[in-house]
Amino acid sequence: VRFPRTLPRFPMQMPDRRLFFQINWGLVFITILLFAVGMVNLYSASGSRIEGGFVLSPFYQRQLVWGLIGLVVMVTCMLIDYRRIERLAVPCYVVVLILLMLVPIVGKTVYGAKRWIDLGIMNLQPSELAKFAVLMMGAKALCRDGESLGWKRLGQVLAIGLVPFLFIAKQPDLGSGLTVLVLLGGMVLFHGVKWKVLRVCLVVIPLLMPLGWFVLHDYQQERILTFLDPTRDPRGAGYHIIQSQIAIGSGEMFGKGFLAGTQSQLRFLPEKHTDFAIAVLGEEWGFAGCMTLVTLFCLFLMAMYSTVRDAKDRFGSTLAAGIFFYFFWQIIVNIGMVVGLMPVVGMPLPFISYGGTALVVNCALVGIVLSISMRRFVFKS
Repeated sequence: VRFPRTLPRFPMQMPDRRLFFQINWGLVFITILLFAVGMVNLYSASGSRIEGGFVLSPFYQRQLVWGLIGLVVMVTCMLIDYRRIERLAVPCYVVVLILLMLVPIVGKTVYGAKRWIDLGIMNLQPSELAKFAVLMMGAKALCRDGESLGWKRLGQVLAIGLVPFLFIAKQPDLGSGLTVLVLLGGMVLFHGVKWKVLRVCLVVIPLLMPLGWFVLHDYQQERILTFLDPTRDPRGAGYHIIQSQIAIGSGEMFGKGFLAGTQSQLRFLPEKHTDFAIAVLGEEWGFAGCMTLVTLFCLFLMAMYSTVRDAKDRFGSTLAAGIFFYFFWQIIVNIGMVVGLMPVVGMPLPFISYGGTALVVNCALVGIVLSISMRRFVFKS
């Protein structure tokens, strides 16, 4: 029996070794560092001081497991040629829409919101997967040509985000829904819009925004009113933001020290392991710790922007731009709401807030950016 001299070529092959020299190691290092900071902060946020001593919740243990899964997902996405993602955009988008339709039927209700599907061993949040699906579909739709978008093409692209937005807003989860629209809008602006279309949008959108007040739920309207005056309901809707500001302010310049916070450890600060995780960091590490974290996020976004700038094809650059806006929006809104500059919405801070689905999605998106960066010298178009 004579064997062939070369092995057969399979559809999924390991990338060329030369690609590993093009990895954006700065982005890898900052991502791991942000996750490490998040784990340390989550360990503190999981603790509570009681009369018998210090008690820990298992949040940080679960997050560590999700982080290891996210690392595997990130490496996998990095090794796969990102141009294959374009073929998976439509199937992934359809599956996510089906999951969003199932949420009202079989979803799990937590704090009055039905956002998760209980799979037994884990809770799946389809709204996080919707961000990933809209990114792929948006990049696929925008890379067809290099012309600026007119009304017809703009409507077709925006429909990609409006359909999942309606399902997510119904849960209700306005923060995730707005994230879908904002990242798609960032991709549209990056691609280019005809000037006559942009002029009309700049005039019409601000005029229509007040009408959105009448479609908000009562608790969402209350959040906006509380944002304007937190003291109007200090024990109700304003409690979150007041305690958050007290926690951050009490940290002063260098903080009270690790595990030495009072607002967080004595359970005054609500949602300290999710949306208000940075308030725990501000109380324990002070202004210096918060500025260090903001600097890390700036370096993270700069490393990502370099991939947007250097990508050699339209699909890669548009996809990387969408991922950039995805992280930029979440960072700005979460920090803004914690310090009282924006209304409180359900918006986690990437790699810092607790959340398994969100962490895995974030790692997958970083892996895609690394894949685009690795292959920037492979071809030009």
